[in-house]
Amino acid sequence: MKKEIRTVVYDESLRIEAYRFEGIVQPFPNHFHEHYVIGFVENGERCLSCRNIDYTIGQGSVVLFNPGDNHACVQSDDGTLDYRGFNISKEIMLDLAEEVTGKRELPGFSENVIGDDEVICYLRPLHEMVMNGNSDFGKEENLLFLLSSLIQNYSKPFESCIPEYRQEIEKACMFMEQHFTERIYLDQICRQAGLSKSTLLRAFTKAKGITPYRYLETIRINEAKKLLSNGVSPLDAAIRTGFSDQSHFTNYFTSFIGLAPGVYREIFFEKDKGGE
Repeated sequence: MKKEIRTVVYDESLRIEAYRFEGIVQPFPNHFHEHYVIGFVENGERCLSCRNIDYTIGQGSVVLFNPGDNHACVQSDDGTLDYRGFNISKEIMLDLAEEVTGKRELPGFSENVIGDDEVICYLRPLHEMVMNGNSDFGKEENLLFLLSSLIQNYSKPFESCIPEYRQEIEKACMFMEQHFTERIYLDQICRQAGLSKSTLLRAFTKAKGITPYRYLETIRINEAKKLLSNGVSPLDAAIRTGFSDQSHFTNYFTSFIGLAPGVYREIFFEKDKGGE
């Protein structure tokens, strides 16, 4: 079996994360991100579920995730996955979209899986330049051409991509977002939402595409990423995001992100050391 190689780079000039996973067999559970994801499959075939729609993705498939899009994937053949991707925060995407369109509004990708040779012509060289530490303006040029193509052909205002959720579910989400550092019980969430346990679980999963517990764990993981990127140790990040122990945190973080917490932290730690 091909050896797994996981490489992640943070580009300071573009302010985006680039990563490549080679020889991967790990499944990724249903979750969401607070940032945009733009990625493509170099090799391998996977079953992807995004916003409760199933896809088969393979060589040449481009994936587009808006912030909040729930998604999961698993290998569908006997091979492994080779995948390249970018993570772009909403703040940076807002700047980029304004540069491309002249309007300061977030784009919302209307399709989650596309096959587009023009997009790949910008995406692949951009990824290679970022991963290789290229410092000339060619990478910025490719990024703007890439987003121009995506926004022109696959975008609508971000707000129109957000489903209208029931008020009770939003109350449950707000409670978890405000108390994720604490030990939360299902009874508490139900009281906030004003729903019974069985009704909450059915309604929440239908509205969000994931269960309340998975939603809570995703909030914690996303917050842990911020802490780790600022140099916080994995142990402190686990404690500060409400995980019961570091082992539990490490297992969840690795299954969601594809990297161990310490490895993810080193991306930013090494960057800081290099600037000293």
